[in-house]
Amino acid sequence: MGNYKVLWWALIAVLTVTFGILSVSGVEVYRKAPPIPAQVVTASGQVLMTRDDILDGQNAWQSTGGMQLGSIWGHGAYQAPDWSADWLHRELVAWLDLAARDTLGKPFDALDGEQKAALTYRLKQEYRHNSYDTASGVVTVSDRRAQAIAQTASYYERLYGSDPTLRPTRDNYAMKEGTLPDPAQRAKLTNFFFWTAWAASTERPGTVATYTNNWPPEPLIGNYPTPENILWSLACVVILIAGVGALIWGWAFLRRHDDTPLVATANDPLQVAGLTLSQKALGKYLFVVLALFIFQVFIGAFTAHYTIEGQSFYGIDVSQYFPYALTRTWHVQSAVLWIATAFLAAGLFLAPVIHGSDPKCQKLGVNILFWALIVVVAGSFIGNYLALSHALPTKLSFWLGHQGYEYLDLGRVWQIGLFVGLLLWLVLMLRGMVPALRAKGGDKSLLALLTIATIAIGLFYGTGLFYGERTNITVMEYWRWWVVHLWVEGIFEVFATSAIAFIFATMGLVSRRVATAASLASASLFMVGGVPGTFHHMYFSGTTTPITAVGAAFSALEVVPLIVLGYEAFEHWSLRERTPWMRAVKWPLMCFVAVAFWNMLGAGVFGFMINTPVALFYLQGLNTTAVHAHAALFGVYGFLALGFTLLVLRYIRPDIRFNDRLMAIGFWGLNAGLVLMIFTSLLPVGLFQFQASVTTGMWYARSDTFLQQGFLETLRWVRTFGDVVFMVGAIAIAWQVVILGLWRKGARV
Repeated sequence: MGNYKVLWWALIAVLTVTFGILSVSGVEVYRKAPPIPAQVVTASGQVLMTRDDILDGQNAWQSTGGMQLGSIWGHGAYQAPDWSADWLHRELVAWLDLAARDTLGKPFDALDGEQKAALTYRLKQEYRHNSYDTASGVVTVSDRRAQAIAQTASYYERLYGSDPTLRPTRDNYAMKEGTLPDPAQRAKLTNFFFWTAWAASTERPGTVATYTNNWPPEPLIGNYPTPENILWSLACVVILIAGVGALIWGWAFLRRHDDTPLVATANDPLQVAGLTLSQKALGKYLFVVLALFIFQVFIGAFTAHYTIEGQSFYGIDVSQYFPYALTRTWHVQSAVLWIATAFLAAGLFLAPVIHGSDPKCQKLGVNILFWALIVVVAGSFIGNYLALSHALPTKLSFWLGHQGYEYLDLGRVWQIGLFVGLLLWLVLMLRGMVPALRAKGGDKSLLALLTIATIAIGLFYGTGLFYGERTNITVMEYWRWWVVHLWVEGIFEVFATSAIAFIFATMGLVSRRVATAASLASASLFMVGGVPGTFHHMYFSGTTTPITAVGAAFSALEVVPLIVLGYEAFEHWSLRERTPWMRAVKWPLMCFVAVAFWNMLGAGVFGFMINTPVALFYLQGLNTTAVHAHAALFGVYGFLALGFTLLVLRYIRPDIRFNDRLMAIGFWGLNAGLVLMIFTSLLPVGLFQFQASVTTGMWYARSDTFLQQGFLETLRWVRTFGDVVFMVGAIAIAWQVVILGLWRKGARV
């Protein structure tokens, strides 16, 4: 630990405490997940469904793309309804109408205010009452509610089929005709939708809140924010202010400056060492990064157009071949894959730098890993297509086709393949790192931190294998967010910070002591909020109040380190003046500056906008979530990946000179396109939805009745301008990397 004992012990303490909290809270998630009843029966003894029927319905939902078509408990796509909220409202309205006709002889809408209030009170009492018998596992519902369930189920069976009367609705929801062709599967699907709505309306034993903490907003049964929701939202704000204050004081008094002036070398140290065979083999990785990036950008624009025309692309019906659920799946998966591939390439470039040369057979390992990744990418994309076209048998869909869970959509076989690829990458990295760590002399702390982050990247993706095809969706969400939040937002952040610091220290641009201290401090800051902050994604996913408390308290701290990223951006930008040869890496540096900006805006401002429990209660699953997702995923990790790509390109093609005009178009096009996309379309639409969610309910904010209003359609059309600017920027970057970098005369990929 050397001169960094305090920082190392601080990091160890942070990781021990935070992972302890995450693990203990995970036990709470398992124990208190909403029960899946053994049977749902009527008061007269009729069996409506069984546990297997509900789980079969979950599998049927997965086979349609799951979270890529509408959402469950707010998680998933923004087009089409949140099925839990939509089912619940439809069932409540059906019950009220049945009750009005049975008791008063006329439809509910024809009643006066007093009569409506009386029936609504009875509705709330019946729906919020928990009739689950823990001994038998049976849920009992009234005969009237059974009728309401049957009416609602009939609507969904027709919606997911090809009923011509519901074609306009399917078009509004961007659902293809015959979304689920098998009538038996459609019937099972309704069982799962009912159960998610049951959990969202039934009070958890011993509390006055539903299993989903009263989400979704539904005035008919009193689904409003709980007192605990309000209290922890206030605590979230207080903790944020306290954290920012502590950071500023600590930054002012504890931050160490290196007063020893650095003398830059005459030549770039990374070039002086010369390229190894494994580094020369990385060109094909960069080609895949840009190919997937361009594909993601264009398929994303194609998918966004579905929010306007539903089943068509400028009048051409394409939904039967490339439905919304499929194109959105490819859009999300290609983002994960190209960003991850860029990080892997950056690591493989560094391994020989750390080792001093290529470990034995390193090039062979790099090539094997590349083709393994190609198999996983191709297999997962083809599997997605076959699953959503229902060419795969249902029993194989989860394994070879589509898991149905956002960001982990690829079939389980391909997910395992990707994990094996990450383990191979880890081996290739450790072959370069371990000998360097064992070597005598020198300051090894920064390398040790980079090694730990590398191991974590290789291993933590495996947590996505801890749930199965028929796992309770609450438990699944716990493990899914280990990957989507903890692996991506936490561990990748630490890897990127330590990798950039290591590169700059190796280049002699910053002192190793300052780089090490900054990286260790940053790692602690990122992880103290980032690890338990995972639970802010699970406020309403069938978890209890303690989970909300942990998520709210710690996720507020996630924003704290972002406060000083403006200083980090300036530090990165100022490096260009240290020595003349640094001008050659101007554009990678610009990408790192963009990362700091979007970390502050996308992860910080837009993240905290939807972070407090009371805000997310009304905002979950609206376009405000898409604002945060686009600004944080591309703005932070996308620009990080592009920065790494340009940096690796600069060294594996030593004679390259970036075309400043082309790169300016690319860099500013991407930034301007993202700004336009957010501020002219996604954010305004999300804010209008927010108002609808607060005043009427989540079902209305996500409904076609609301979203197909003329002014909202216009806002979605306006997004086209931002998309076009963004695409121009993406093409310019791709042209620079692929055409002028990798495929120029004499170059080999």
